[in-house]
Amino acid sequence: MELVLVRTYHADGTNGKIYANNSFQCYTIELPWEDNLPQHSCIPEGRYELKKRYSTRFGQHLLVDRVPGRELILIHPANDALKELRGCIAPVSILTGPGKGLLSRNAFRKIVGIVYKALESETVFITIQSNKYEAERKN
Repeated sequence: MELVLVRTYHADGTNGKIYANNSFQCYTIELPWEDNLPQHSCIPEGRYELKKRYSTRFGQHLLVDRVPGRELILIHPANDALKELRGCIAPVSILTGPGKGLLSRNAFRKIVGIVYKALESETVFITIQSNKYEAERKN
């Protein structure tokens, strides 16, 4: 299974949309692009394997595996990238501004449900790319 995260970059945060099987699932928020600086930047565009992960802080969540120059990049709930993220990706139901959104836990549960179910029978990847993908999808 392949998720596609289509990003739009802003100075104060990165917003995105996640698609599964060419169907929109939810929005995302991330830190702004700061040359992949750990703890301060969203991760580079590319294709990454998603794996199940558990922690006491986030419970069941997702690990974005093998990000160059980074470790412990997660997909977990958050509503304000600058205050709550250190390079991770947060699904949100509604975008309210660059790097900000609402109802993250709802969107997070949706994505985790899709990915965990798929992981029962296949490897799951996420491809992260800029919003030029959306223009191509409309043609």
